[in-house]
Amino acid sequence: MNNYKITAFDHCELYVGNAKQAVHYYQNALGFQPIGYMGLETGSRNKVSYVMKQNKVQFVLSSPLVPGTEIGLHIDKHGDGIKDVSFSVDNAENAWKETTERGAESINKPKLIKDHKGEAIVATIKTYGDTTHTFVERSNYKGVFLPGYEDIITQNNSKEVGIVHIDHVVGNQPDGTMQPVCDFYEKVFGWHRFWSVDDKDVSTKYSSLRSIVMANENEKIKMPINEPAGGLKKSQIQEFIDYYKGSGVQHVAMSTKDIISTVKKLKSNGVEFLPTPASYYNNLSKRIPHIDEDLNTLAKLGILVDSDENGYMLQIFTKPIQDRPTLFYEIIQRKGSNSFGKGNFKSLFKSIEKEQQQRGNL
Repeated sequence: MNNYKITAFDHCELYVGNAKQAVHYYQNALGFQPIGYMGLETGSRNKVSYVMKQNKVQFVLSSPLVPGTEIGLHIDKHGDGIKDVSFSVDNAENAWKETTERGAESINKPKLIKDHKGEAIVATIKTYGDTTHTFVERSNYKGVFLPGYEDIITQNNSKEVGIVHIDHVVGNQPDGTMQPVCDFYEKVFGWHRFWSVDDKDVSTKYSSLRSIVMANENEKIKMPINEPAGGLKKSQIQEFIDYYKGSGVQHVAMSTKDIISTVKKLKSNGVEFLPTPASYYNNLSKRIPHIDEDLNTLAKLGILVDSDENGYMLQIFTKPIQDRPTLFYEIIQRKGSNSFGKGNFKSLFKSIEKEQQQRGNL
């Protein structure tokens, strides 16, 4: 039993080459609003960060201001990507103490940070690859994000697309390292294995994967851990590993209460999604008989559907959002189902393989 509680995903911090331009994409394409800023004007000499928010989802977009920084070296190696997956906790000191005592490597010890709006405690540990987890305790802070950030007041929320919260965060690992990473979450955090698939469940003619979903005690946090399995050609997991240069966050799944509305808005904003073959919808009503949504609309938008004993879910995946074929996003709507789309993996893989072929990476 832990002496701390993780209540939610707090935020994901991305290291990007040009945070100002990334803000434009996250605001005008994905529907996020800038709410906080840290940079030269706030006394930060080496790093600039913008906090982007939509309902309960927060991304921090950070860039280096000078050469030779840790952020710059990270971008040089990995390209734009997620450096930190942060958790909201009730006691950051206990979270750091317990995880490090159980074997996690400390990056930053618990630190009290404060400004005129209150105080917060943050601490960071290492997880897979160069990725980190930060524990954020801010019960005594009244600002929009954290001390050190200046509030950005925006009047316009009309660009929101209906994204509600982070459903799960997926990490890709090199072949043979998925189990040790899952063991890490069991040992260090006390998490459990929530769901899994292997290459017998998910494979195409060319490629396959293995995946285990790790979940915390209250199952508010779910983190699928993937690795490539052997195939005739290079899988999309291996392509990620090759271009990210190791383990890293492959995608973040964000929930919506109306996936049709959300996807229509995102498409009209210019967001590109992976195409779904028309044949996918031929027997969908037989495979999943009770779907509330209009099947023609789902087919037109390319939305995938899967089910389990608790209901069904709808999902769709963006194309990579940067030039390297690494990070992308998933939009998901759950209607009872706790599934992670096992029934859709084959269609998804085939779609990604077409993209890989165009890139010369299959």
